[in-house]
Amino acid sequence: MMINTPVTVAIAIIALWIGFHINRSIGFLHKYNIPPAVSGGLLISALVAIIEATTDREIRFDLQLRDLLLITFFSTIGLSARVRQMLEGGKALAIMLGLAVALLLFQNLTGTLMALVAGESPLLGLIGGSISLAGGHGTAITWGQLFEEHFGLTNASSMGMTFATAGLISGGLIGGPVGAWLIRRNSLHSEDEPRELPHIESGKNITYVIELNSVLTAVLLISLCFALGATVYGWLSGFGIRLPAFLTAMFLGILLTNGLELIRVTIDHRPIQMVGDLSLQLFLGMSLISLPLLSLQGAFGLISVIMAMQAIVISLLAIFVVFPLLGRNYDAACISSGFIGMGLGATPVGIANMNALTNRFGPSPKAYMVIPLLGAFFIDIANASLVQLLLGLDIFSNQG
Repeated sequence: MMINTPVTVAIAIIALWIGFHINRSIGFLHKYNIPPAVSGGLLISALVAIIEATTDREIRFDLQLRDLLLITFFSTIGLSARVRQMLEGGKALAIMLGLAVALLLFQNLTGTLMALVAGESPLLGLIGGSISLAGGHGTAITWGQLFEEHFGLTNASSMGMTFATAGLISGGLIGGPVGAWLIRRNSLHSEDEPRELPHIESGKNITYVIELNSVLTAVLLISLCFALGATVYGWLSGFGIRLPAFLTAMFLGILLTNGLELIRVTIDHRPIQMVGDLSLQLFLGMSLISLPLLSLQGAFGLISVIMAMQAIVISLLAIFVVFPLLGRNYDAACISSGFIGMGLGATPVGIANMNALTNRFGPSPKAYMVIPLLGAFFIDIANASLVQLLLGLDIFSNQG
């Protein structure tokens, strides 16, 4: 059963409303900055799983619009970026590149050790390591099929899907609390002034004052990011260079906003921020309601233990390595939160964690530059290279 796009969007909005209400009603969810998309989206995806289990019908959502929303969001990130922020983020990105490789190594080491202790194939440790966690569902399926065909590891694909789904949930539940704890413990605050839209508050109602001309300008610039980004994407693909479409749109946004600033053209960035917030929330809502929770029905025993250990490892790495190396400041706390979401689940989960923090504690432009660039293509390349290298070791190559 396929749920069409309009209904998918409507359900995603309902999930977000539920998430906001749950977070306001349950104190610790608000205190520890669990993203509303996670709390509301998991409730909807659980309901979908129950319907699937009781009716024996597979429910799938049309997610084509979700990809466009992601490009829209990253276009607004690019349009809000400044050369100064990019230069400042360069050092942090360089550090994070090295830490990403360390994360992949620790994930595979943890998974392999746990598998060996349980008397299972060490290949299961790779499936429960960087393949499914840092790699996500697509990588888990690809490597899982290879392990089934060439190493005879039974149900490797389904185990990979289970690990990847559990990682998405864990990343959203752990990243926000860790980031909030770092911010409170170290009394950190944002050094960037938030761009607030003019508004009128009347009781619990907020009315935003937005000029139509500013909104049209924002839509025009985002459309240019789409169009020019798609052109650049196609041009690079012709040379065999594969980059995510949202990354080229973000780069075009950076060029546009800094180019216009150079020729002294003034842009009202507040409507751009509003479009970015809206597209991100809808993207996250659609992503969370479509989680295949039924794949977690086998997440007992060894799989649960491995996931618990992986969550502990990445949390310790974020707190005691990432945060200190990045300077123990507010940006470092936000990046640490995003690092956990990205490392256990996917880049959008990391963004959701950072969004929950910045909505409450203030903006962190550096975090929104570093985590997307890190998760867009580098970590996938590093992950594939590392897994290939590990499979050449005797402990793995002698399996099957």
